[in-house]
Amino acid sequence: MDALCPSPPGPSRSQRNYERNGGRPGTSFLQTLIHLLKGNIGTGLLGLPLAVRNAGLVLGPVSLLIMGIIAVHCMRLLVTCSHHLSAKMNRPSLTYGEAVQYAMENVTSLRRHSQWGKRTVNIFLIITQLGFCCVYFVFLSDNVKQVVEAANATTVSCQVNLTNQTVVGVPSMDSRLYMLCFLPFLILLVFTPSLNVLAPFSLIANLMMTVSLLLIYYYSLTHISDPSDLPKVGQAKDYPLFFGTAIFAFEGIGVVLPLENKMHRPQSFSVVLYVGMSIVTFLYISLGTIGYMCFRENIGGSITLNLPDCWMYQVVKLLYCFGIFITFALQFYVPAEILIPPVLSRLSERWKKTVDLLLRTMLVIFTCILAVLIPELDLVISLVGSVSSSFLALIFPPLLQILTFHDDGLTPPLLLKNLIISLIGAVGFVSGTYIAISELIARNTLKQQQGMLQ
Repeated sequence: MDALCPSPPGPSRSQRNYERNGGRPGTSFLQTLIHLLKGNIGTGLLGLPLAVRNAGLVLGPVSLLIMGIIAVHCMRLLVTCSHHLSAKMNRPSLTYGEAVQYAMENVTSLRRHSQWGKRTVNIFLIITQLGFCCVYFVFLSDNVKQVVEAANATTVSCQVNLTNQTVVGVPSMDSRLYMLCFLPFLILLVFTPSLNVLAPFSLIANLMMTVSLLLIYYYSLTHISDPSDLPKVGQAKDYPLFFGTAIFAFEGIGVVLPLENKMHRPQSFSVVLYVGMSIVTFLYISLGTIGYMCFRENIGGSITLNLPDCWMYQVVKLLYCFGIFITFALQFYVPAEILIPPVLSRLSERWKKTVDLLLRTMLVIFTCILAVLIPELDLVISLVGSVSSSFLALIFPPLLQILTFHDDGLTPPLLLKNLIISLIGAVGFVSGTYIAISELIARNTLKQQQGMLQ
């Protein structure tokens, strides 16, 4: 999201002594912490029980812990490089893309291509955010479809059988038709002229998602069975799917610099980062492990799909869906503000509003088409994580440090560490993308064969 507002020229970070631009008060420690938590907790969290199943009951949580440590380290690298480059370039603050641009200018052989560094980061930001929007389409359709199919026989009792279903649902229309039903409402949602208008709804959505998450924890904790027969280590071919889902969940690196830049006392941001990401990592490991132990091999692409068909947990699904519905506009804001303004700047004032709404409509339709083509929630999450999140969260930050400090005594161990992290991200990108696409093709082939038999 930091790609939206390029930083104006001004005094360096040391000269302004951590004062806010224009004398405006920045966000407090608690506000920044809440924003950091919100930026990392979304649909990815609900998909982690399946990720743990793919990795194994022991290997999954251990891998999540290691990935959390690496992700926090990369976030810290991004902030450190931004500080160094902003002081060097006499800028009050930098965005992710600007940091990469100025780091490339720091290397003589790359200076002429520095603009492409910024553009590359923005491209991956666009891919990531539009990918989130695709995931939201699939999440909304799958959960609402499940609620509708079980509505006539939804019970008061939340006792379930081994498949975690209290009743057999009445088949309704295909999940892709549900996506088309959501399409006009999401188009109207992104027509909102300012995110400030959505602020009250966003607050309500956050509260609803928090309550839903607490109830999901409660149900999972109270229905854990003996996990001794669960595999401690999963199959090697499924581990790339774990990687894609896990790195998708650690989706908050795009909000790190904007939050640090807007904080009233940015020197305290390191504490916010470590405290916030410790909470996030704990939530990821705990829900991923508990959810897998509760629902075992039947775990779905989102843990909400395994909740029983009683009224309380049907409401939980709908509450979380409302939260995701509102969050769609926030995620959509990023690619819209990167792609649309350059087009509008070439038009007369008369056509700007019409073209703006038309482009927003086309972008939402585009994300809906992608979701319709890939209506598999678990594979969409893994694919988006492998393709884009791996670059933003793992590959770019270590390379950024190498470029930023290449002439300032970068030690061989530090260089080796950064190359290893980037290599992990690259291997995860290649293997995760390949396995996710292969699984998509296999599932589509199986569905076609089943359709022919029927």
